[in-house]
Amino acid sequence: MSVLTLTPALTGDQDPSAYAGRADAYDEHMAGVTLDELLVRVGYVVEYHDTQYALGYGGRVDEIRRETRALNAAQANAAQEQSAVTA
Repeated sequence: MSVLTLTPALTGDQDPSAYAGRADAYDEHMAGVTLDELLVRVGYVVEYHDTQYALGYGGRVDEIRRETRALNAAQANAAQEQSAVTA
C-alpha cells in the first residue's frame, strides 16, 4: 500500500496563478510564438484571466521583450566589430 504525500508549492508571497501565467508565456514563446503575437495575447490575457495570472504572463512577456532587445543589440555590435576587422 502506498501513501500519497501532498506538499504545498513553494511560491513565496505570490499566488500560484502568477507562476502559471509566467509558465504559459514561456511555453508559448518556446513553441515559436513571436514577440508581437505574445504582446497581442497579453491584451486577451488581461481581459479574460484573473489578475495574478495576467501579471505573471505580462511580466514574462516583458522579460522576453527585454531579452530580445538585448540580444539584437549584442548581435548588431558583434556584426559591426566583425565588419571593422575585415575592412
